[in-house]
Amino acid sequence: MVDKASIIDTFFQFAQAEQAREAEELIRSEGLNEAEAKRYISASLKREFASENGTELNSTLPKMSPLNPEYKTKKQNVFQKISAFVEKFKGVGGQI
Repeated sequence: MVDKASIIDTFFQFAQAEQAREAEELIRSEGLNEAEAKRYISASLKREFASENGTELNSTLPKMSPLNPEYKTKKQNVFQKISAFVEKFKGVGGQI
């Protein structure tokens, strides 16, 4: 018989692996700066929400001039995706 604790441990192991896989996919699909994106996502998971304040989000974005008309759209799309990611995985623990 499997005890409740081992089921919970197995779930968290699965969720942490899924979190890492989805973070990699998000970073790759958006062309983000990997180190900065991992730092920003990890910090967002710790506080349990993503923030547009400060320069953390900007530093995750691909090299693009803030004057480029696509910059604001890209920033907003990345913020929305990271916000949804944090909402989905907050409380799971693990490493990005």
